[in-house]
Amino acid sequence: MRLSERRSDVSDVLPVAELRRLMREGKQTLIRQFRDGPATVPAASQLVRQISQHVDGVITQLWQQGDLPRGAALVAVGGYGRGELYPYSDVDVLVLLPDDMAEPHGQALDPDATPDPRRAGIEAFITACWDIGLEIGSSVRTVDECVAEAQADVTVQTAMLEARFLCGTRKLFDQFRRWTTDVLDPAAFLRAKTLEMQQRHVKYENTPYSLEPNCKESPGGLRDLQVVRWVAQGAGLGRSWAELVKKGLITRFEATQLQRNEGLLRLIRARLHTIAGRREDRLVFDLQTAVAESFGYASTPERRASEALMRRYYWAAKAVVQLNQILMLGIEEHVSGSRDAPMRPIDARFFDRGGLIEVASDDLYQRDPHAILQTFLVFQRSHGCKGLSARTLRALYNARELMDAKFRADPVNRATFMEILQQPQGQTHVFRLMNDTSVLGRYLWVFRKIVGQMQHDLFHVYTVDQHIMMVLRNVRRFFIAEHTHEYPFCSQLAAHWDKPWLLYVAALFHDVAKGRGGDHSDLGAVEVRRFCRDHRIARDDARLIEFLVKEHLTMSRVAQKEDLSDPDVIDAFASHVKDPRRLTALYLLTVADIRGTSPKVWNAWKGKLLEDLFRATLRALGGAKPQMDAEIELRKQESRQLLALHSMLPGAEEALWKTLDLNYFARHDSNEIAWHARALNRRADTPQPLVSARLSPVGEGLQVLVYAPDRQDLFARICGYFDAAQFSILDARVHTTRAGYALDTFQVITPFFDQAYRDLIALVEHQLMATLTEEGPLPEPSRGRLSRRVKSFPISPRVQLRPDERAQRWVLSVSASDRSGLLYSIARVLARHQINLQLAKISTLGERVEDTFLVDGAVLQHNRSQIEFETELLDALG
Repeated sequence: MRLSERRSDVSDVLPVAELRRLMREGKQTLIRQFRDGPATVPAASQLVRQISQHVDGVITQLWQQGDLPRGAALVAVGGYGRGELYPYSDVDVLVLLPDDMAEPHGQALDPDATPDPRRAGIEAFITACWDIGLEIGSSVRTVDECVAEAQADVTVQTAMLEARFLCGTRKLFDQFRRWTTDVLDPAAFLRAKTLEMQQRHVKYENTPYSLEPNCKESPGGLRDLQVVRWVAQGAGLGRSWAELVKKGLITRFEATQLQRNEGLLRLIRARLHTIAGRREDRLVFDLQTAVAESFGYASTPERRASEALMRRYYWAAKAVVQLNQILMLGIEEHVSGSRDAPMRPIDARFFDRGGLIEVASDDLYQRDPHAILQTFLVFQRSHGCKGLSARTLRALYNARELMDAKFRADPVNRATFMEILQQPQGQTHVFRLMNDTSVLGRYLWVFRKIVGQMQHDLFHVYTVDQHIMMVLRNVRRFFIAEHTHEYPFCSQLAAHWDKPWLLYVAALFHDVAKGRGGDHSDLGAVEVRRFCRDHRIARDDARLIEFLVKEHLTMSRVAQKEDLSDPDVIDAFASHVKDPRRLTALYLLTVADIRGTSPKVWNAWKGKLLEDLFRATLRALGGAKPQMDAEIELRKQESRQLLALHSMLPGAEEALWKTLDLNYFARHDSNEIAWHARALNRRADTPQPLVSARLSPVGEGLQVLVYAPDRQDLFARICGYFDAAQFSILDARVHTTRAGYALDTFQVITPFFDQAYRDLIALVEHQLMATLTEEGPLPEPSRGRLSRRVKSFPISPRVQLRPDERAQRWVLSVSASDRSGLLYSIARVLARHQINLQLAKISTLGERVEDTFLVDGAVLQHNRSQIEFETELLDALG
């Protein structure tokens, strides 16, 4: 039973233990009823209201039976002031004091002064609140102090806007409301809340489509709706959606949409709290399925339950973002008076109102649907315009149903869409704006299907539509001079590319078939072929776009998984690409795609692999047949020139080079060959291991050279050291000299890399050398903790073993969820089965690894021993 339902006299004094029991049992009863009932919006609204009422009863009882100062008042603020308490929300209160209890300012404290006993009663009250289980946030002020703080801090102003009287002296509360309202400057308050909202959006990646969104704070979350109500109330326009309708700020339809989406977000947040058993506002992966199942969603072979929930969430968040933008602009126009500002005509349908595109009439789109896409073309062409006005956004929001199959098939609209693509600038902003206003998904119906579509591949951090927008942005930046420093080689290629819009179309369609089942590259190629036909794109251009969509993963796969020193690999890729134009386009799209997946996925080493593949393929396409002997001789000559610059005697390198085969020179460039020669000069026959490290030439991490007598477990010991030292291996090139020495080169990175790299290099050289001199069995690998994403979306370990083209060596491909110690675990299995490693390509895609090894060994020649090896490797991966 809740305390508010008890029939007791105010003079009843309940012990703290009894209040704690009533508080806990009443709250748990409400939570249990909500958890066991249907997941409906009214149920969530009732829950947050009933919890607030329950806390009202308990906290009022505490106040009334406490020794509180006469004339004080207890006020609920924040969410509690709105009468909305989620199961594990903080309870924010303000204790208003009479003026004679103000703290002295500017006076020295008298250590012998007697403390005011009235303040002791307040401290006892706040302590009692904690004792009964209230997560309370409290402030104690006089009305004058509240006014002073409100003038200095917009957060305090916001809390006071939602103040609600609980008990005590009502007259003091009325004075507080009157005075704090008088000091609020609507224009300053609007500006401060707008900046605050922008900062919050930046913190949450400026997108409602994060895969683990915060349903309260992320763009499109509950906070965006609360901000609208706060600034509207500060401007005297009303406290509720109904009042904003009466003031003409929003339409009844918009009010209905606001209430519907707010209700869904409130329901999701309430379910999150009850399922997590704590204050949790993030839809984290390990809670998404449980929340989805509480809504009644069930997983099917085609779709996870969590995907159904998250798609519903994203659509609601997207609508909130749109409505928030409309209302915030409308309130700004009301507060600033810009609604009456003069407008500059752009054409017969649009005006420029203070840098915003304004429709000439509210019914423009109903009268002329062609104007919908024209809006974005006008925005793109109008230099200096920073967006669309509230009136235009509202008109677009209400015109969504006009964009039907007939609209999409209209030749005028198709021509306008192509004009937008082919403009010299503005594609990034205009397509984001089209997506944010739902126009892009209405015009490209295939795009609409992937709005809010999650990706469970452990390296994408955005929904499919948001990822596509990121890739489009990356492609566009190749053609912008201000971004040349980001992608120098890509910008160089883009400067000679004649039709950037071909790449924009490929970017829009490359992942558009995700989530359907089947190969999304093949399905996307079908979709883009249809688009090109409908939009009358020339045959050669259409074929190039289709090729890019179909093959957008190929170049990345070859660069990261195959041996680029093998001429056959380059020839095969060149035959697939066919000509330099397609190679250039595929390279640009590939770089843009990888960089648009996640900040964790791209690194300089991946960039080098792609560039190496591009250059080698370009030479092959130009008719330059690989002549390995000539290429190796050229590398040796360049290496000798570098050695001369370091004052190394001519011919000093020959002793080492005579022990190395062609594979060594094919897999290292001249810079690396010269570095190895310098490090090993006069040390080629030493029985002691030699370790040399340097800053990586690609500008990221370290390159580490290991030269030591070969032994079966050498690679495993090296991996074990890097694992223990928290280094990640990006690449390993393993060679055995004719003298029986291992000459291995590793590309490694560490999260601890900083300006003191010389100390780090010295540490690596000393510690790794000590590791290599150790004897005894290999230590057990660490079983690193799995990340939340890996736990929520585990992938089954996969091992594939196939002979290479010449059937002399084997290509071992490994796929698994990433964790510390994984590569070391693989290396131990290789050592145990006496499998020789010749090349390792380590590819970490977010939290998934896709590693490729070139190996040989006697056990691989027999089916039974090969199966035993693969089984043990799968166990190690698991």
